[in-house]
Formats: sequence, structure tokens, C-alpha cells
Amino acid sequence: MQTRQERDAFGTVEVPADRYWGAQTQRALTLFRIGTEKLPPALVRAIGLQKLAAARANARLGELPAELVDAIQQAAREVSEGRFDDHFPLPVWQIGSGTATNMNANEVIANRANELLGQPLGTKKPVHPNDHVNRGQSSNDTFPTVMHIVTVLELKQRLIPALQKLQAQLAAKAEAWSGIVKIARTHLQDATPMTLGQGFGAMARQVELAIMRVEDALPRLYLLAQGGTAVGTGLNAKTGFDTAFAAELSALTDLPFVANPNKFEGMGAHDALMEASGVLNTIAVSLAKIANDVRFLGSGPRAGLAELVLPHDGLTSSIMPGKRNPTLAEAMLQVCYQAMGNHVAVTHAAAAGHFELNVAKPVIVHNILQSIRLLADAATVFGEDMIAGIEPNKATLQRNVEHSIMLATALNPHLGYDRVAQIVNKAFADGTSPKQAAVELGFLTAEDYDRLADPATMLGPRP
Repeated sequence: MQTRQERDAFGTVEVPADRYWGAQTQRALTLFRIGTEKLPPALVRAIGLQKLAAARANARLGELPAELVDAIQQAAREVSEGRFDDHFPLPVWQIGSGTATNMNANEVIANRANELLGQPLGTKKPVHPNDHVNRGQSSNDTFPTVMHIVTVLELKQRLIPALQKLQAQLAAKAEAWSGIVKIARTHLQDATPMTLGQGFGAMARQVELAIMRVEDALPRLYLLAQGGTAVGTGLNAKTGFDTAFAAELSALTDLPFVANPNKFEGMGAHDALMEASGVLNTIAVSLAKIANDVRFLGSGPRAGLAELVLPHDGLTSSIMPGKRNPTLAEAMLQVCYQAMGNHVAVTHAAAAGHFELNVAKPVIVHNILQSIRLLADAATVFGEDMIAGIEPNKATLQRNVEHSIMLATALNPHLGYDRVAQIVNKAFADGTSPKQAAVELGFLTAEDYDRLADPATMLGPRP
């Protein structure tokens, strides 16, 4: 492998000749030999946006030489477009402030800018990674700013659209099945009638509320720590850099980012990200319930509930030919469990704010981004390839209604709780219908029973 020599404050380092990173990234790559998890491309591209907004803000404030501005901005934009993803090799498991990745970005952008200006990689002239690309910034305010940027973008561009589509698919089933009566279940036991549409309406409402929870968390994520520099005081940043940066970023993203009025809070604590993680955890819980309800209602086809006919996904058992399994529901559940575990990791990492700095930033953003990606992908596949193809098993649903003992509950206002309990107990003991039990006990005629315990009249409050 051909290399070039780069120098930093600690001496000379051999860097692969075709790589745009520099000495500090190479040192970090050698040092942090931990795991295989790299910070994802979405975060790398958010760093490009952050550096572009910083360059524009510094240019507006007269903090960058005019002859360097265009090259730095173009290099940063190329990073934001994903052209240099392969030049960010560092793992999640690095210094807790994210300094190594910030230095990685400074070096890549500086080298690319110098290349645009006709200089070879590694020169640090005329564009310097720290003096120019990192002008008025510190890793301590830059990395939390990037964490907010990428979380907002992934929530708005990936998770919310996926949830909106799933919500629409569930709502369509709820409307289509609004007239199909079934027996509800509480404590896993038969309860009173409801419609299949009401059950799917509850699922649709869960997802609708999930979207609202995401949107409710966004205002705190729009607050940016940029401008706090090392500890929150703004040392070495030009007055007005924080607001200029937020304005430039808002123009680039068309999102309402603003400067955090208290940089100490934005750098030492990550409560906004903790809140977002809590939302993701809640969404995971909601989707787990939906996935379980669907797979249980579709259990069978002969010895289960079999109230739903699940679409065939083309997969089968390795030993039982033709067996169909609720594979996408099981995939969804595993995603939900992972997101729940990620929330535990974020909880502990968010508690690692000591004095003026949280020192677990990379693991916070890694887990949040993984949860967003997994939940969005699973919601999309689950909706498209399972929910959209589900059909009701009307024969089973009708048979369950006709044989339900709990239909007798409708008799409470007419016979009283104790007499209805006698009907239910007799029907259960004799293995007969509550109608037969009521008639045999002499409480009602068959005609009166049919009139008072009609399932179609038991789907809401009494008039």
C-alpha cells in the first residue's frame, strides 16, 4: 500500500496515499481497534452539512480568507452528498466527545479543498483543517450539533414517512372491516363483541400517536450547541457565530434550527436526545403489540385463533412442507427488542454528562440512529408485505361470535348481574350456548334472548 507522510503536533504519520483523512484520523484508527461498528453514513453527511454551515457563517462574519471560502464550501458539500463516506473509517467506540470523527471531517474537507486549489493531499496549505475548516468550533459543540442535525433529518425523512404509510394501511383495514363482528379478548379470554375494524383502528391510532410523539420531540432537537466551543463560553468563536450558523443551517435544510440559548446545557447534557430515544422506545412498544396481535389473530390455520388469513410470503419450514409462518411479524418484534435495548444504552450514556461535557456522545447517536433505521425499515416492510395482504377469516369470526358465552353480558341491564352469572356458569358447565342456558333456567324466551343479546347491538354504549 502506497503511503504519504503527514505531520501533526506529535510528529510524522504514514497515511494511505489515496485517503483524504490525515494524521489525527490515522492515529485514531490505529488506537481505537474496537469492534466493527462504524458511525453511519447519515452522520457523516450531517457532518458535511455542519461544516458547510460553519464555513458559510464564518465567511459571513469575515472569519475566513475570501480565496479559501469556495473550496472549503465545495468540499464540505461533497461530504454532505456522500461522496466521501469511505474516508470516514473510525468506529463508534472512540473518544466520548466524538473528537476523532470531528478531526476526521476537518482533515478530509481540508485535503479536498486543497486538492480543488491545485495542491496535493497532506499539505495543509492553503487550507488548514483546524485553522480554517474548524474555525470557531470545538468537537465539544460540533459533535452534539451534528447529533441533533442527523437525528432530526432521520426522524423527518425516514421514520415519520414510514409510520405515516403504516398508519394509512392500518386505517384502511379498519374502515374496510368496520362491519365485521368478532369476539374481543381480555386476559386472553373471550370478552364481549367488537368489530375487526375497531381492533385495527386501535392499531392505526397507536401509529398516529407515534407520529405525534416524534413531532413533539423535534423542537428540542432544533436547538443547537454550536457556538459553545470548548466548555460553553464560546471562546475563540466570533460574536454572532452561533446565530449565523443556525441561520445558514436552516437555509441549507429548510428546517427551523436555532442556537441553543444555553450552550452549557447543550454540551454537558443530552436530554433532548434522551427524550427522542424515549419516543423511539415507545414506538417500539407500540409496534411490538401490533405485531403480536396480528400474529396471534392469524395463528393456525387449523389449531389456532385463525381469525386472520396472513399473506403467504413464499417462505416455509425446513422440515414441515408448506408451513406458513408470520415471519415479518417476528422480524418486527426483533427490531422492537433491539430498539428497546438501544434505549437502555442511550439512558446510561445520556447520564454520562459530567460537569460541562457528556463523554458518551458516539454511542448515544449510534443507538438512536440504529433504532430509527430499524423501526422505519421494519414498519415499511411489515405494512407493505403483511398488513396490506391480510384478509379476515369470516367463517371463523362468525362461528366464534355465535358460540360466545360472553354475549350474555348484554342481559345485565335486564336480568341483573347475578342471574346473568347463573346463565354463564350453566352454559360453561353444560357446554351449551348462553341462549339455551337462559331458556332452560326460565329467565327468558328464545325470542327475547335473540332480541336482547344481538351482537350487532353490542358494539357501543346503549342508546
